[in-house]
Amino acid sequence: MTEQDLTTDALKEKVVESFMAIIGAPDDLATARAADDVVRALDARLIAEAAGV
Repeated sequence: MTEQDLTTDALKEKVVESFMAIIGAPDDLATARAADDVVRALDARLIAEAAGV
């Protein structure tokens, strides 16, 4: 399942989970990149919702 398949609320929860993973592994580049992907997906979703798309 990709970020596009998730609801906005599920994306928000995934952002929190991603940030917790970063706290647990602050030097893990893969964890940071995965969190970045989730944040970008949520950002795009919120922009689209605000634009009424």
